[in-house]
Amino acid sequence: MKIKRFFASDIRQALRQVREALGSDAVILSNKKVDGGIELVAAVDYDAAAFTPDVSRASKTPEPPAQKPSQIESSDQYSSFVNRTKAPVSHLKEPEPSVVPSAQPERAPRVEWSQDPVLVEMRQEMKALRRMLENDLSGLSWREMGEHAPETQDLFRRLMALSVTPDICSQLVKAVSNVETADQAWRKALYYLAAKLETVGDDLLDQGGIFALIGPTGVGKTTTIAKLAARFALRHGNRQVALISTDNYRIGAQEQLNTYARILDVPVRSAGTREELAVALNALTGKRLILIDTAGMSQRDVRLSEQLSLLDVAGQGVQSFLTLSAATDYSSMEQAINAFGAAKPAACILTKVDEAGSLGGALSALIHKALPLAFVADGQKVPEDLHLARSHTLVSKAVACSNGGGEYSDEYLALALGGARANAHG
Repeated sequence: MKIKRFFASDIRQALRQVREALGSDAVILSNKKVDGGIELVAAVDYDAAAFTPDVSRASKTPEPPAQKPSQIESSDQYSSFVNRTKAPVSHLKEPEPSVVPSAQPERAPRVEWSQDPVLVEMRQEMKALRRMLENDLSGLSWREMGEHAPETQDLFRRLMALSVTPDICSQLVKAVSNVETADQAWRKALYYLAAKLETVGDDLLDQGGIFALIGPTGVGKTTTIAKLAARFALRHGNRQVALISTDNYRIGAQEQLNTYARILDVPVRSAGTREELAVALNALTGKRLILIDTAGMSQRDVRLSEQLSLLDVAGQGVQSFLTLSAATDYSSMEQAINAFGAAKPAACILTKVDEAGSLGGALSALIHKALPLAFVADGQKVPEDLHLARSHTLVSKAVACSNGGGEYSDEYLALALGGARANAHG
């Protein structure tokens, strides 16, 4: 083992001296500030066991020293005295030698080069330089697009005004790059955007079945259930419809569903457990359409998995509709789709379209997650404000919403374009 002391004006130069003198396997033993700089003590071929005392050797019980002749003689006299008095000595036992477990030598802490504060600082500086370089390249790409293809730049700006994510905007711009006029490119880009949004072509409710509406709090699941039930009752009669509520969390939630049930003159039942839900479904076997109203929960609620598992009733064929609000931002909607994806929703119902400031975030989330859209709700009227999903109609509404909104700055659009291209290249 080789130990050496180093002096330098700062830690960076001291570590450089250690690497040059002892190599990359050196271990820092100590460091402290001194007059004029810093002092480091480093070692190579460092053996921690060499600095640990041998506890096992010290733990051994030393052998008793040899008795002197006088001690032996006095011991014999004591034994003869005990024999003469015949005193009981069975309770006198020699103490058993105590065994001291050998302590394991502790390893000295090793300073890893990856945890070196200098290296950590260097990594942070490299990340900052990378961000600066990406920003510069993004601005350069945006300026070049404006100089060589101003129509393409304008199209990207108009698509971003819909609040569609930059990666989808970049794909649409690339898809219509060969179109001659700007107006044709805009219309074709909207057509491709609508084609990316998957919808349920046929009305699933015409066929009937068991459907549970799941989703976050406040998205309008109970009102949507009333709209679906009324829509089906108008076509097939109210005797073919039944409602079930599993919402035992909100105060008055079941009362709201009971009110709708009285207005529609359809039966309603309550189920708080999986067993109760199975009993309720068996009792309503003759109904063509059964709608289940579930408790609204946040995507971060720890009870979410428990609520979703309640719908897993064997042999009943319960399908889930994920209900989402169009007024939700893209990030929150994507998190909700991921959280409620454990229930494997068959389709999505988009509510509160009339309250949304923009629809691009909702469209982007549905496109990214490949979740088909079944119905769109745009008001409180039952059942007038519920419509079958039509992708072109929804894109037209997204354009109408964007007309009243502001545009993004060139700096933001440049960063968005750079991020979209970075994601496209992995």
